[in-house]
Amino acid sequence: MVILHTRRMRLEPFAERHLDGLYAMNQKPEVMRYISGAPESREQTAAAIARVQRAWAALGTSWWSFIDTQSGRIAGAGCIQHSRKEADLPSDLEALRSNPLEIGWRLHPDYWRRGLATEAALCMASFAFDTLAAPELIAVRHPENAASAGVMDRLRMRYRGIERWYGTDLATHVITREEWPPA
Repeated sequence: MVILHTRRMRLEPFAERHLDGLYAMNQKPEVMRYISGAPESREQTAAAIARVQRAWAALGTSWWSFIDTQSGRIAGAGCIQHSRKEADLPSDLEALRSNPLEIGWRLHPDYWRRGLATEAALCMASFAFDTLAAPELIAVRHPENAASAGVMDRLRMRYRGIERWYGTDLATHVITREEWPPA
């Protein structure tokens, strides 16, 4: 599992020690508004950590906790993961390898409007292109999520349209390895 560093954060693969911080973020309705539409329970966050650890072991990439290096608090979370069309994760994770890699993020509201999502996304995208040799990255968002659209714009991702991902219709953006890094 890979630890990444930005100017203000350390990105650590999800671990049990992150449960309190991830739950503190994921139980906030404003964080989950465009993701699931409902706050997560502590049990749901713990189950997500277990799923992510399984994906890291099988696929060599998944979700990171964003650790604020000054305070040690969890500022957010983000991923480079294999996307999927279906809502449910398949039992055989290897089946996901044929799907494009997706970049994603979320932040605790205490860290909104500081440029941290873009900072983390630039670091994660570099990992995807430089280490994983991804030919492209997609990003998906609820069509009304303007904040994520702004990060996608700063990454110079192109809007591709509404596509079906994770069992729902989502605005889809893309950037290729040839277009990376953004100017």
